[in-house]
Amino acid sequence: MPSPIVVFDLDGTLVDTAPDLIDTLNLILARHDVAPLAFERGRTMIGGGVKPLLVQALATRDIKLSPHDLDRLFAEYLELYAAHIADRSRPFPGLEGALDLLAARGWRFAVCTNKLEWLSVRLLDALDLSRRFAAICGQDTFGVQKPDPEILRRTIARAGGDIALAVMVGDSMTDVATARNAGVPVVAVDFGYTETPPHAFGADRLISHFDALPAAVEALARVRT
Repeated sequence: MPSPIVVFDLDGTLVDTAPDLIDTLNLILARHDVAPLAFERGRTMIGGGVKPLLVQALATRDIKLSPHDLDRLFAEYLELYAAHIADRSRPFPGLEGALDLLAARGWRFAVCTNKLEWLSVRLLDALDLSRRFAAICGQDTFGVQKPDPEILRRTIARAGGDIALAVMVGDSMTDVATARNAGVPVVAVDFGYTETPPHAFGADRLISHFDALPAAVEALARVRT
């Protein structure tokens, strides 16, 4: 029987991945004699994925690559990042306690991210979190990516959840748009990676710590029933 489900974004929502993403970026830049990017500047660039991160970082140095050269740099980045995917990345505070509480109340969980699926699984495996999620889906899983609502719908279906009892959790306008497009209520976190103030996302709830997640999720579930 379909279950109520919470679907999470990954980078900047479940896990603070910025240290390893920016470390990898700066190692790649150094290999190509490009000056490093300041951590706080790079942190706001993460939400769009690795290729946009590379493009934006290089643009700050007035460098524009051809599609072929960008693909080569992307492959180089992925190889290095995969080897150091959880050197400094950690779950955000309170995550595991919130998952334990919600799981005890019958909720199941899934990940819906624009990160590649195999990288997402590798990261969550390294942090001993994969076992908590009924599905881990990335931009390559179904051939669509956020904000296309189809990736959220298919993630929910793969996890055995009920879209009528689903809640999305994310840290960006893209996450909120994905949820809206799928007709799913959404909780935004204010500790993620975005240049847009989180209160401007238009989410149904905004939280500053995962301790507040169970109450937010269950309030939204009650509204729908």
